[in-house]
Amino acid sequence: MQAITRRLGHQSLRPTASISSIKSIYPLSGHYYGGDHPRYGSTLASHKGMGHLVRKGTGGRSSVSGIIATVFGATGFLGRYLVQQLAKMGSQVLVPFRGSEDNPRHLKLMGDLGQIVPMKYDPRDENSIKAVMAKANVVINLIGREYETRNFSFEEVNHFMAEQLAVIAKEHGGIMRFIQVSCLGSSLSSPSRFLRAKAAGEEAVLKELPEATVMKPAVMIGTEDRIMNRWAHFAKKYSFLPLIGGGSTKIQPVYVVDVASAIVAALKDDGSSMGNVYELGGPEIYTVHELAELMYETIREWPRYVNVPLPIAKAIAMPREVLLKKVPFPLPNPDIFNLDHINAFATDTVVSENALTFMDLGIVPHKLKGYPVEYLIQYRKGGPQFGSTVSEKVNPDSYP
Repeated sequence: MQAITRRLGHQSLRPTASISSIKSIYPLSGHYYGGDHPRYGSTLASHKGMGHLVRKGTGGRSSVSGIIATVFGATGFLGRYLVQQLAKMGSQVLVPFRGSEDNPRHLKLMGDLGQIVPMKYDPRDENSIKAVMAKANVVINLIGREYETRNFSFEEVNHFMAEQLAVIAKEHGGIMRFIQVSCLGSSLSSPSRFLRAKAAGEEAVLKELPEATVMKPAVMIGTEDRIMNRWAHFAKKYSFLPLIGGGSTKIQPVYVVDVASAIVAALKDDGSSMGNVYELGGPEIYTVHELAELMYETIREWPRYVNVPLPIAKAIAMPREVLLKKVPFPLPNPDIFNLDHINAFATDTVVSENALTFMDLGIVPHKLKGYPVEYLIQYRKGGPQFGSTVSEKVNPDSYP
């Protein structure tokens, strides 16, 4: 019996014909990403849009769009909306993730069977990145972080990772479109390290791939956002909201679904968006105070504010930045008092006058008031129908 077991064990270690055929169909090295060859020049210029791809079906989730997209950062806020829009048009989406296998689990339901492919990778391992990019013809980089941790700095996440993806996509030889998602207000002269790193990442990507498309969304609003959710949670917990600098800074918040639609529109065009930079802001400009008023109106609470001058806000946020890499344990992530966020909100962040916008992609962005902020009703203390706003307390019949 032992002899038979050993014989079977040796046979199982031999490569079978089926495994060899699979390797011939799905090679993991060679010219697909330049593993055994010198670096390739950019091939993006030879592909004008995605119009020449082989498509099958009527355009729904069970169709074949011809797009095989590797979406870095797909498990984040914007990622889930982008994956959903790519999948519903019949695209195959490769989802690199670095945490638990539960992280991309919610994305698999968005596409047909086998269309959403989670792939574990290490962003600091070049071969790992090449493996998740090997079969793709589109690369979209959504990676970004608005605060530092002990393991990842602003520069590594927002600049060097973007540059590395562009270099590997250039070597690949088969990437038809590269889309880099940055941030509105990014500038090398910004007081915010996050915005400076984002600007450096844009320059690095365009240097490697001049035909890449750069999207610069404003503050994004949606069910999982990191601004109005935080405000509502803070206001419910402490019965007031701190307004840094009086809340006079102007911003142009945008609905996250519109940003995802803009990325898909750029992929579906005739190549006219290649090499362009788009500034994606909503149709209305708010001050921070006005946006907070919209939040209070939606959760049906009386607004209570505490004005926090900029120097005091920075002093409150400074200890975390000083101790971040000096203590032997991780510190809590900042919410309201994020030093870099405070620096970024010290200046107005609106779309430039002559910039390319949603209109150039054929998209009309949604106004925030209404459905885009409806998720905030979860913070109403007595349920969706509880409480009332000032306007609801006034009976129109009583008007003179």
